[in-house]
Amino acid sequence: MRTPEESGKIDGPNGALAFLRIAGDGAGAARPGVIWLGGFKSDMTGTKAQALADWAASSGRAFLRFDYTGHGASDGRFEDGAISDWAGDAAAALDALTSGPQILVGSSMGGWIAALLALARPERIAGVVFVAPAPDFTEELMWPAMGEDARAALMRDGYIEEPSEYSDEPTIITRRLIEDGRANGVLGRALDFNFPVRIIQGMADPDVPWRHAVRFAEAINGDDVIVTLIKSGDHRLSTPADIERLVASVAAISA
Repeated sequence: MRTPEESGKIDGPNGALAFLRIAGDGAGAARPGVIWLGGFKSDMTGTKAQALADWAASSGRAFLRFDYTGHGASDGRFEDGAISDWAGDAAAALDALTSGPQILVGSSMGGWIAALLALARPERIAGVVFVAPAPDFTEELMWPAMGEDARAALMRDGYIEEPSEYSDEPTIITRRLIEDGRANGVLGRALDFNFPVRIIQGMADPDVPWRHAVRFAEAINGDDVIVTLIKSGDHRLSTPADIERLVASVAAISA
C-alpha cells in the first residue's frame, strides 16, 4: 500500500515554502526520513525527486521535498535569493516538517545546501547522498568562468544575465549571490561528518567537473565516505541506471 503525499506551505525565514511530504507508516517510524534538496533554479518536481518519492511511498518511508524561496511554487523572486537564504529555508523545512534522524539527498547546489545543513544540525543527520555536488560553485566554478568584462559588469551593476542550457530564460547572477557564496563556502572548513556519505558524480558532467566532487570528498572527515564515478554520466544523472543507483544508495543508508 502506497503512503499518500500531502502538499502545503509553511512560513519560512524568507517567505512561504511549498512542500510535498510523505509521513511514512508506523513500521517506518524508527527509520530515518529522507529530505530532497534540489539544485540551482530547479524545483521539487524533477525526475530524481519523484523517483525518491515513489520509493518512499511504496516502502513506507518518510520523505520531504520542498522548493527554496524564489524556486518552484515557493514565494519570492529567484534573483533576490542567495546561498544563505536557501540554507535557511532548508533548516526551516527540516525543523518544521520532519522529526527524528534524516538522510539528506543534495543534488548540484543542493549538495552545498546539504553540507551547510549537516554542519548546522549534525544531531539530526543520519547520512547524506550527494548527487553531482556543487559546493562553493559560485566562487570555484561560476566566478572563474566569467570573462573579465562580465565580472566588471556584475560588480558595477549588481547583476548580469547568463544564458541557460536548462531554460529559455536567462539566469540572473547577482553580486549578492557571489559575495554570499564566498561567505558561506564549505571547502575550506572542517567537515566532520560522522555519518555515511555517498557521492555520485558523472565524469562527463559539463557543469561540475568530477575532480570538484573528489576534492569535496577529500575535504570530508569521516570513516564512511564512498565516491562513485560514472564515466558517461552527465550533470542530470537521470537515466534509469542513475535513478536506480541513487535510490539504492539512499535505501542502503536507511536500512
